[in-house]
Amino acid sequence: MRDQALFDKIDLHLIRVLYTVLTERNVSRAAIRLGMSQPAVSAVLKRLRELAGDPLLVRSGAAMVPTDAGLRMIEPSAGILRAAEVLFTEARGFEPQTARSTFRVAASDYLDPFFLPQLVSQIKAQAPLCHIEIHPLSADSDYHTHLAQGEVDVVIGNWLKAPDDLHMGRLFGDEVVCLVSKEHPAVRRPWDAASWLQSEHIAPTPLHPGGRGVIDEHLDALGLQRNITARCPHFGLIPAMVAASLLVLTTGRQYCERFTERLPVKILPCPIEFPQLMYYQLWHERSHASSAAKWLRERVKSVAESLQKK
Repeated sequence: MRDQALFDKIDLHLIRVLYTVLTERNVSRAAIRLGMSQPAVSAVLKRLRELAGDPLLVRSGAAMVPTDAGLRMIEPSAGILRAAEVLFTEARGFEPQTARSTFRVAASDYLDPFFLPQLVSQIKAQAPLCHIEIHPLSADSDYHTHLAQGEVDVVIGNWLKAPDDLHMGRLFGDEVVCLVSKEHPAVRRPWDAASWLQSEHIAPTPLHPGGRGVIDEHLDALGLQRNITARCPHFGLIPAMVAASLLVLTTGRQYCERFTERLPVKILPCPIEFPQLMYYQLWHERSHASSAAKWLRERVKSVAESLQKK
């Protein structure tokens, strides 16, 4: 009877606050994500602690960390929220104009800078009541786990070889070129492979320690190494750094073309031959049959196709 009495005190709102607090590990951030006030979240956390008989989240120095009991609750609470989200929408099918789903997209900022704005615009135009969360692909991103646990619905990025343990949809291929300042010597006199390798290059910070981007993975296969003298975790800032220096950015043409009219930069052919940069969307088996997730993937594909035509 005691278990039944305890169960009767638990509602979906409590589970949502529990999951958000445990994953954010910060009451203030959880409040922002939930659209609640911090005192309201603190009050719910107090209730959750009483129900669990455990503090769930404790201080560790300047940070907060889940207790062992809290850690064990993350995956079950995620599963409950996923099930609740699709409980009725999947039964009815997905109706964009009336749906209230939350779409979670993790994306590389190597994408065309117009990609995410157009994706958000298209989703909000066709599914106005839906929420959208854009997650970065950063050094601490474990997108396999995020997809498996329902923390993101789709991951968009480029890989030399896409992971074979996830569903994959090809979006587009892009020619590898170089973006340089209009003052770069290579603008006035053509360069060869040796001079390109010796030039000062700027590259994105790897997604994980020791990681290699697709450009350097291909160079490794050729037994070559370029001279990277600058790295930046914010890919969208790199073109401005190139414009104000003699650094070389090697990436896709479609991305570079977005900056040639806004900055004093020029696109040059790369003297080393690279395969096309291939962009994909990835998703997990758990959402493969979901009508809402299918609709989201169709929007992603539609935006990719529209940008290719420009």
